[in-house]
Amino acid sequence: MTSPASISSRIIEGLYCEALVLTDEVRSAFAPSAAANRSDQDDEATVALSCEALRTTTRMMQAVAWLLNHRAFLAGELSEFQLRRYGQLHPCASADPARLPLLPPEMRELIGETERFHARLMRLDAGWRSQAADQAVDLPNPPQRLHGRARG
Repeated sequence: MTSPASISSRIIEGLYCEALVLTDEVRSAFAPSAAANRSDQDDEATVALSCEALRTTTRMMQAVAWLLNHRAFLAGELSEFQLRRYGQLHPCASADPARLPLLPPEMRELIGETERFHARLMRLDAGWRSQAADQAVDLPNPPQRLHGRARG
């Protein structure tokens, strides 16, 4: 597993660059002008395109936000407490298997890439969170601390 200290700036920067490239590809693929070029689609395909565009862009924005939080932590702009409390990556909805076949193959592949990228970040996040939990010092709760101070 990975600790916050072992998620190096080099790893985060590499993932961040990958996320930016992938996000730009998503933006281009789902841009309104690109969708207008597919005007021959039926209503089902248009709905599928809209739904998957929302899922895919949300997935990538969550990934970029997670990476930005880690960059801020590594730059000393966030404490580890702030990162752990507010910087958790949450699961994101997967593509709808019923609607996915209505999209062009290159778009399905791009959606799959974003799902795999997000899953990688989820594993990284879960790994360092579980290791930190294993390393947590067993501190007494506030009433126990007060009781100890009163006795001694």
